[in-house]
Amino acid sequence: MFLFLQTTLNGLVLGGLYSLAAVGFSLIFGVLGIVNLTHGIFVVAGAFGALVLYNEFGLDPLLAMLPVGIVLFAVGYIYQRTVIHWAISRASLVASLVVTFGVAMIGRNLMQLTFGPDAHSITPSYSFSSLTFGPLQIDVVRVVALGASLVLLLLLALVLAKTHFGRAVRATAQQPLAAELSGLNVQRLHGLTFGISAALAGASGAIIGIVQPFTPASEVAWTLNAFIVVVLGGIGSPAGALVGGILLGLINAYTAQYIGPSLTQAAMFLVLVLMLLLRPNGLLGNAFGESR
Repeated sequence: MFLFLQTTLNGLVLGGLYSLAAVGFSLIFGVLGIVNLTHGIFVVAGAFGALVLYNEFGLDPLLAMLPVGIVLFAVGYIYQRTVIHWAISRASLVASLVVTFGVAMIGRNLMQLTFGPDAHSITPSYSFSSLTFGPLQIDVVRVVALGASLVLLLLLALVLAKTHFGRAVRATAQQPLAAELSGLNVQRLHGLTFGISAALAGASGAIIGIVQPFTPASEVAWTLNAFIVVVLGGIGSPAGALVGGILLGLINAYTAQYIGPSLTQAAMFLVLVLMLLLRPNGLLGNAFGESR
């Protein structure tokens, strides 16, 4: 029983990281309708940005989320308004897959040239501390990572639900033409949405850097994880990302503990296939799909 509870706790913490890392991917998929294959690049770039700030200035990774997020917001906005927009307007949504795949390859190679192919990690002063709850034990960094993830997901949910910007984003996602006829600048909203997605991905990377090692090649895994989370939880909502991320984290933890660490990817893909066959809109459905 103890082993099951400890595994469940580890899976929940891992699920929180998956949720935050995937929510930006889910937002772009729901609002712009594209699969952003450069999503993992933003996650890993956030981790390397936090690493540089920690090594050069001693800035805690949690505080580094703000400057990293601001920089990646600007990068994401410019990226969408130029490369992504040009690809879609001159070809089709399918072209965005090829373009984002190519940019992802370029980004990975640039990070390898800058930081090398070896694994890196961020080790603040509390990295080796742990908390004990009866027979259960959990690292402080994992508790901090889970708390930061939940706070950021809650803030995004409030922005989408309670602000004029959030209502404009939801209107653009549901009926782009009607939103444009109502006076909304759809292209600018697409750029802002992409920028927010990149900022959240970078913030998740800063948190991930204190929990587990990362390399430039890790971007593939984080893009794949984000796609699985979206399929499991549903498109376009922080709640869907949270549910999908927690489910993926539990699947990962249980498989590693009771079957074998080498089969975690197989278990994730099995659940992905089953979900696509049985409930393709995810557990919570498409948050922006009601009016389409």
